[in-house]
Amino acid sequence: MSQSKNKGVTKPAPIESMKNVRKKPQKRRVSSKKIDSVVQEPEALEKEEEKTPLTVPAKAKPADIDIEAAQEIIFAPNPGPQEDFLASSEQEVLYGGAAGGGKSYAMVADPVRYFNNPQSRGLLVRRSTEELRELISVSKQLYPRAIPGIKFMERDKTWVAPSGATLWMSYLDRDDDVMRYQGQAFNWIGLDELTQWPSPFAWNYMRSRLRATSASGLPLYMRATTNPGGPGHFWVKKMFIDPAPANTSFHATDEHGQTITWPKGHSREGQPLFKRRFIPANLFNNPYLSEDGMYEANLLSMPEHQRRQLLDGDWSISEGSAFSEFSTLKHVVEPYDIPNSWPKFRACDYGYGSMTAVLWFAVTPAEQIVIYRELYCSKVTAVDLAEMILEAEAGEKIRYGVLDSSLWHNRGDTGPSLAEQMIMKGCRWRPSDRSKGSRIAGKNEIHRRLQVDEFTEEPRLVFFNNCRNIISELPSLPLDKNNPEDVDTKSPIDHGYDALRYGLMTRPRSSLFDYDPNAQRSGFQASDSVFGY
Repeated sequence: MSQSKNKGVTKPAPIESMKNVRKKPQKRRVSSKKIDSVVQEPEALEKEEEKTPLTVPAKAKPADIDIEAAQEIIFAPNPGPQEDFLASSEQEVLYGGAAGGGKSYAMVADPVRYFNNPQSRGLLVRRSTEELRELISVSKQLYPRAIPGIKFMERDKTWVAPSGATLWMSYLDRDDDVMRYQGQAFNWIGLDELTQWPSPFAWNYMRSRLRATSASGLPLYMRATTNPGGPGHFWVKKMFIDPAPANTSFHATDEHGQTITWPKGHSREGQPLFKRRFIPANLFNNPYLSEDGMYEANLLSMPEHQRRQLLDGDWSISEGSAFSEFSTLKHVVEPYDIPNSWPKFRACDYGYGSMTAVLWFAVTPAEQIVIYRELYCSKVTAVDLAEMILEAEAGEKIRYGVLDSSLWHNRGDTGPSLAEQMIMKGCRWRPSDRSKGSRIAGKNEIHRRLQVDEFTEEPRLVFFNNCRNIISELPSLPLDKNNPEDVDTKSPIDHGYDALRYGLMTRPRSSLFDYDPNAQRSGFQASDSVFGY
C-alpha cells in the first residue's frame, strides 16, 4: 500500500466490491456528485487492518474466485484534503471550510473501514431528520455496492453489515436529544455540518459515548464536517481553528484554552488526553465540481461575507458580525521587538465567574495601535490578577492602565474595592469611560482604527498573531439585533472587545518627545494616589 503525504499515515485504500467474478472490470473514478471519496486507514489501525483489509466481509466472499480480479473500485479519494481526512489518526477531526470540497461523501465513506468488524458500532448525526436525508441518500449509493449483503433498516435508520457491524443514522436537534443516546456506546461518531449546533454541548456529550473493548481493536474516533458560519461558528472556530494552523495535529483544549489532560490519580496523570486536527478543503480540491466553473460562478455571485465563507473558507468572518471588515491578512502581524520609546498601556475587562481579558497596547510613531500581548483567565481573584499582570509586564514601562469602572464600586464595610485591591498591589489603573454613549463611541473607534490609513497605507490597528483570543473573538462578535449600532451585550465573547474598547477610548497618541533621545520627559505621572492616574 502506498504512503500518503502525511508522514507515518497510511494512504487509504479505495472501497472495493465483489462483482463481475468472471471478468475483471475496469477501474474508474466516480464523480463527486455521485461518489467521490475514499476510505483511509489511520496509523493507529495498521496492525488491525493488516488482518482485515478493506474489501467485502468474509461472510460475503465466494470461496472459489480470484479476489483481486473481482474487485471493482466503487469509491476513490480526491487527492489532498479528502485523502488526509480519511487517513487521520487524531481522535477528533474537523473537515471543511469552503463549499464543494466533498465533505459529506467523505463523512459517509469514513466508517466503512469498520464494517467487517462485528463489534463496530457507528453513529452519524445531523441536526434534524430533514437534513439527514442527504446523508442517507449518499449512503444508499455507496454501501450496497461496496458491501454485498448490507441491509438498511428504514424504521431505525440503521445499516447492518453481514459481519454484524452497525451504523446508526440519526438526528440531534436540541440539547435534550442527547438522552436518545444515553447508555449507548460507539467506536465512531460523526456530526455533519457541525456549526449548525449553537453550542458545544452536543459534541462534548457525544464524546462520552465513545467506548470500545480492547479486544475489538477498534479506535475511538469523532469526525465532523462543516462550512464557516451558522449559529455554532464561534465555538467550532475556537475548538478546531484557533488553537493551531490548519493541517496541524494539536492537543485538545477546553473552553478556557487549557490542554485537556488525564485526571489526577490516573497512571498518566497530567499528560494530554487526545489530539485534534482541522483539515481545510475548498471547491478546487474537488475537480468534478470545479471543472466547468458553474458552481464557482454561483459562489462568486453571493454577498461578500457568504462568498468569503463558502468560496474562500474564511473563518475570520461570520454572518451578522459587528466587525466584518476585520481580516487576518490585513490586521494580524508577526510579533516584533517594540522599541522602549513607544508608549505602552493596558486595558482590562474583569470577570471572576465568566472571563477576564487583559490587552497590552503600543503606539507607533505613525499613530498605529499595536495589540502585542493578551491575558485571558477565569476564576482568578483581583489580587491574583494584579500579580499575574505585573509579572507579564516586568521590566516594561507601562504608562497607564484602564479598568472596568464597575470595579470601583463601594463594597461597604468589607474593605477596599477590587480596583483598590489591585492598586495596592502596585498594579495601577484608571476607570474606564462609562459615560452615556461611550459604548457606541467605543465601537465606532474600533471601526475607525480597523480602516487603512490613507497616508501610511496600513490599518490603524493591528494585532500580534500570538493574541489568539482577541483575534478569534473580534470578527465573531455579533451585532445587537435590537440595536445594530451596538454589539450583542449578552454574547459570551465580548470580554476582549470590552478591554479593546476601554483602551482605545483613552485616545492614545504618540508624542515627538517619545522619540527624541535628547528630550527630557518624565513620562507617566500619577495624579491620584488611589486610582494611580
